[in-house]
Amino acid sequence: MNPTYEFSGRVAFVTGASSGMGLATAWAFAEAGAAVTLVDVDDQALHAADTQLRDAGHRILAVHCDVADEAQVAAAVGATVEAFGSLDMAYNNAGIQAPVTDAADEPAEMFDRVNAINLRGIWASMKHELAHMRTQGSGAIVNCSSLGGLVGLPGRAAYHASKHGVIGLTRSAALEYAPRGIRINAICPGTIETPMVARMIAAGDLDADEAAANQPIGRLGTAEEMAAAVLWLCSPAASFVVGVALPVDGGYTAR
Repeated sequence: MNPTYEFSGRVAFVTGASSGMGLATAWAFAEAGAAVTLVDVDDQALHAADTQLRDAGHRILAVHCDVADEAQVAAAVGATVEAFGSLDMAYNNAGIQAPVTDAADEPAEMFDRVNAINLRGIWASMKHELAHMRTQGSGAIVNCSSLGGLVGLPGRAAYHASKHGVIGLTRSAALEYAPRGIRINAICPGTIETPMVARMIAAGDLDADEAAANQPIGRLGTAEEMAAAVLWLCSPAASFVVGVALPVDGGYTAR
């Protein structure tokens, strides 16, 4: 049984919110009483998520946003504060994977695109979230890295570079803002049952049975398990947790 949290009167901001870990976290925030801004570049999926959450009675703002575009990120954060009056929690989740590629053959365009979303997108999101949070002297931010931010794997140099970078961003900003009442941490998911992972399996870039076997717990993780970690890090239960890169990976990185 997961713990329950009371986030009534608080405002959460979630990128990559239309599916997978982002959507599960948006639901978890909303069910804990928070108003939630859903941010995504996929308009159709964003509309579906918005409708589902609103129909369940939750306070929701849906904003189209490509996190690789800083101006769009700034506008999405600004719209959140305008609509709900504050910004208390953020889960910077938006990210993409890259096909398995020999490091000597990786196109610069692929490297740039992966880092524009996975690294620059989190940098921009955190930058504009902090600009609002520092005025109120409180807040909690969770950035989504990956087990790929903690280890290396053949064929994934560009993706792992972006996820290692997220941890550096998180730790440095956490040290800067902890004295100002804002906690910043990261989660490092293992292989999780999400649409992105399903696409990797379909494309032959990931073997589901091998991925499950590589996690000592013997299975893939769920989006809801990642959401539980995010909510804990945003809650008073984690009030002394600052600058961590928390593996949520079924034991993969413990070996």
